[in-house]
Amino acid sequence: MTPQAVSHQSPQLPQKSPKRAAFASWIGSALEYYDFAVYGTAAALVLNQIFFPEDSAAMGTLKSMLAVGVAYVVRPFGAMLMGPLGDRFGRKFVLMLTLFMMGGATFAIGLLPTYEQAGVLGTILLVICRVIQGLSASGEQASAISMSLEHSEDRSRGFTTSWTLQGTQFGSLLATAVFIPFAALPEEQLMSWGWRVPFLLSAVVVVTAYLIRRRLEEPPAFTEAIQVQKRATPLRDTFMHHTPAVVRVAACAMVNTVNMVFTTFALSYATTGMGIDRGIMLWVPVASNTLGLLAIPLMARLSDRIGRKPVFIAGAVLAGASMFPYLFMIHEQNIVGIFVVGVLMHGGFYSMANGIWPSFYAEMFPTRVRVTGMALGTQIGFAVSGGVAPVAATALAGDDLTGWFGPAVFTAAMCLVVVIAALTARETSQLSLAEIDRVQQS
Repeated sequence: MTPQAVSHQSPQLPQKSPKRAAFASWIGSALEYYDFAVYGTAAALVLNQIFFPEDSAAMGTLKSMLAVGVAYVVRPFGAMLMGPLGDRFGRKFVLMLTLFMMGGATFAIGLLPTYEQAGVLGTILLVICRVIQGLSASGEQASAISMSLEHSEDRSRGFTTSWTLQGTQFGSLLATAVFIPFAALPEEQLMSWGWRVPFLLSAVVVVTAYLIRRRLEEPPAFTEAIQVQKRATPLRDTFMHHTPAVVRVAACAMVNTVNMVFTTFALSYATTGMGIDRGIMLWVPVASNTLGLLAIPLMARLSDRIGRKPVFIAGAVLAGASMFPYLFMIHEQNIVGIFVVGVLMHGGFYSMANGIWPSFYAEMFPTRVRVTGMALGTQIGFAVSGGVAPVAATALAGDDLTGWFGPAVFTAAMCLVVVIAALTARETSQLSLAEIDRVQQS
């Protein structure tokens, strides 16, 4: 073979590694979203008292929910930074960057001085750490999902990408489970040192995820795409040619309202408003997330067979409607009903939508702007639902935090928006990744 012949050969592309990509996405997302979710649990149980101690119970909870929401508000700005980085420098680059950002911010929260120790400075530092968490989360899921989607075989993209969300589900489960023994501590010990331990454990999280993710290669589709000259930067390309898809994903992503009301507002409503033991309420998300671990990949596999839209839409409708009986059971202090309805709503119905959206959203964009488009869309939707939902639900519950109907109506209305947006999407489950690039290309 002559040197001239060699020079015309295309660079060899890496091989697809569906199982390795799925596992790396799962474990990384699980560990990183442990960091993110542990804050939400702490905000509902502890942070409202130690960082906003001079307020009434309802006002302290409301300010704590605002601190939860700030991480969601900054996520669209993070998406404009992290998304283009993922499309230009690689999915793996962003996955490693966000890992250290999230882990560092979470570890720092465990070291913060409280309001009693440092006054308003402690509260300001808490919000700064939460902002860093939000910026990190804005790139994590979009990069992990793109990585697993582009490594996947065409017939199983829904199933392969669902492991990223199954990982976040496990991370949320782990965050809640870790808090259970500390929530059982005497009040003085919980408020002085017990709440810090789950945050400090993020050091283990960072090391574990790093060791797993460092060996993962970029997917072939991305490697091939960056060899082609781009007409514009990923961010400009997305805004110029894929704005309708970004808006559609943003609207669909507001299905996260169900999750936010369930994991943050309902916990405060039950413990602060209705006086239900916090240890009992912590077991509800543990049980629901356990069911979700099974339901997410099963529903994703179903979407590979019958399509993304029917499974996603059914999940949004059923989860939104189930918020009425769930909050009513809390209002009635019906412990059995709380567990039955809560686990079915969140672990079953919400998981139908939660397991489908990674492939559903990712397939709305071509490879060259997939991380940017998906990050922007999801983070705008998460900003609205995550930033507004806990605050709106808390405000609608009234000054004494005992109203249930208003928060339930709000959740159902948000899910109606989700359904309308999903109905406008193209069904892509039966298309190959190459065909998706062609049909979604401008």
